[in-house]
Amino acid sequence: MFSQRIRSVMEQKKFVTAAPDTTVDEAAKLMAKRNVGAVMIVEDGHLTGIFTERDAVFRVIAKGRDAHTTALSEVMTAAPRTVDPDKTFGYALLMMHENGFRHLPVIENGKPIGIVSSRNALDPDLEEFVSEAQRRKHIR
Repeated sequence: MFSQRIRSVMEQKKFVTAAPDTTVDEAAKLMAKRNVGAVMIVEDGHLTGIFTERDAVFRVIAKGRDAHTTALSEVMTAAPRTVDPDKTFGYALLMMHENGFRHLPVIENGKPIGIVSSRNALDPDLEEFVSEAQRRKHIR
């Protein structure tokens, strides 16, 4: 798996974007609906930032900011590191580990085409198990 190209591993279906003026509240609802941990902030077709679950906790909740009025542009990670879809998944994991983040936007010809997450490293059977457990948790 680590030698596979990112293009074959990345989450294209869970590729979520938002405008910089989107509120944290709107982004959180979108993340929950799509079951993702990050939103790529896109303006004029180009990636300008990324907002993650950790950003919501550390930059919004812990700071006492209002999620209904705080724009993503105020709390996102601006100009995030990115990766080319033809690099290996192992390269992406090493980049995430060395830089302390869990989501890595995939950029091709200057435009976001997907996202790769450290979660992609889970064995497919284990990932399916985790998804099913979360689904059942929400049904109760």
